[in-house]
Amino acid sequence: MTATPHILMARPTHYEVAYEINPWMKPAAWRDGGRANSLAAQRAWTALRGALETSGAKVHAMAGVAGVPDLVFPANAAVVLNRTALLARFRHPQRQAEAPHNLAALEGLRAAGVLDRVISFNDDIHQEGAGDCIWDATRRLFWVASGPRSSPSSLARIAEVFGEEVVHMPLATDRYYHLDTCFCPLSGGEVLYYPPALSEDALAALHARTRPDQRVIATDEDAEAFCVNAVSIGPDVIMARPPARLAARLSERGYRVISVNLDPFLLSGGGAFCMTLRLDLTSEAALTPDLATPALLTA
Repeated sequence: MTATPHILMARPTHYEVAYEINPWMKPAAWRDGGRANSLAAQRAWTALRGALETSGAKVHAMAGVAGVPDLVFPANAAVVLNRTALLARFRHPQRQAEAPHNLAALEGLRAAGVLDRVISFNDDIHQEGAGDCIWDATRRLFWVASGPRSSPSSLARIAEVFGEEVVHMPLATDRYYHLDTCFCPLSGGEVLYYPPALSEDALAALHARTRPDQRVIATDEDAEAFCVNAVSIGPDVIMARPPARLAARLSERGYRVISVNLDPFLLSGGGAFCMTLRLDLTSEAALTPDLATPALLTA
């Protein structure tokens, strides 16, 4: 039986689409929906939490904060590995207001024994957490983006703090502004990704470290539905409602696709991965699961 995944979420009590800092954000659509959007966001968040718990995760929920709507996307709060959290430094002022609340939540998890230490980036570096720094347990390395939100200089600090290999993945477009919107390592060793969002250098790095049979290429439809922004837990892949063909392709590889209606959060340009921060990741070698073996289901 595998260890219990620990995941941080932030309650959507004060979630709204109040500004535009990426091409997906639609404040007018949010306002037009009125109170219905807030109720739908609560239902969507609860459904995602339920899906994570069904897949064996323990969810730690931090409170929402008025005036800080994107706190609901804690993937950007920090990079976490081996019980160390490296606190993010946001590029946009609208999200910089999240930092003290993220710090308080992470320090609370340290006091509770979930984490051992919480440290920071240097002041001259922008880096937006696991959204731009994704741990690959199969290859035991970080895929680290630079581009609209994170600085290339962040790679050196990440390598220094964690002592693990970092692979630079420059992004190609503002539309896919974080790596997690277009790139998702799966638990069986495959990588689900959207090639147009990645630079030539990023694609070369990916091809150098994966076999062709490990590459699952997302279509325009998949990416625009924020299905690449997924959470992989054992044989389960939890994502915003996927096109039927993507669900079938993943099922053919032995995964169980869990679809969640996250439409209120797509209005901000965020999906399942954005709404979670994995707290228990470790650099210890892990066996690649046989996804067809029921005994390896996360419990």
